[in-house]
Amino acid sequence: MAKILAVTNQKGGVGKTTTAVNLSACLAALDQRVLMIDLDPQGNGTTGCGIVKREALPTVYQILIGRSTVLEARIRTDFGFDVLPANRELAGAEVDLIDMNGREYRLRDALAPVLGEYDFVLMDCPPALNMLTVNGLAAADAVMIPMQCEYYALEGLTDLVATLKKVRAHLNPRLEIEGLLRTMFDPRSTLTQQVSGELVEHFGNKVYRTIIPRNVRLAEAPSYGKPVIAFDKQSRGAQAYSALAQELLDRRDGVVRVPAEQGVEQ
Repeated sequence: MAKILAVTNQKGGVGKTTTAVNLSACLAALDQRVLMIDLDPQGNGTTGCGIVKREALPTVYQILIGRSTVLEARIRTDFGFDVLPANRELAGAEVDLIDMNGREYRLRDALAPVLGEYDFVLMDCPPALNMLTVNGLAAADAVMIPMQCEYYALEGLTDLVATLKKVRAHLNPRLEIEGLLRTMFDPRSTLTQQVSGELVEHFGNKVYRTIIPRNVRLAEAPSYGKPVIAFDKQSRGAQAYSALAQELLDRRDGVVRVPAEQGVEQ
């Protein structure tokens, strides 16, 4: 049965989409069966996988309102994983879901028939606690939280943890924090190092050993419609997400390795 991860943070610009796309590709490269779900109306995750979002029909929107199924909407990418695409019409789901029964569980119920076909389901959630994010959290087993090591990120993390507690209490009692992912990491910054240390001190092994560095190739890859592993496999960004994929598998299988972050961080 698939492990369902919601890649989420209420703060924007922290690398959620970058993480969802690149981790999906790196897991697929490790022979994992992966479904990536784009829950953001901006559709950046869709285009980052080489899919023209204005031509992608049906989308997650049709799934949520009951006009399509996952089997009908999923698209096989050139990078070894499947995508449920999104485009601007997904913004309308917020209104359409208001009067629907079980509106918080529409995605969970839609995914149920196909979960046996995947090892991982990764959901790219929008940077807001709206009905799309709620559907993602209600369907997920756990959340992966990408975050920059800066002061405001710590405040945002406090709010997110409070939100997750509410979701666990009212919608999804099995929801847990899978891990905190340090992104856009610049080891030359004293503040970055301090915040990173605080995260490890307070969250312990919930912080991934792997660190995602600031990397030009990571920023360039989406404009070519490719994950970074397909764009520049030797780049530091590709190596970091490959390491994260392996760490995720190690966690799932209960394997403990010597900390890998030094190789990525330096």
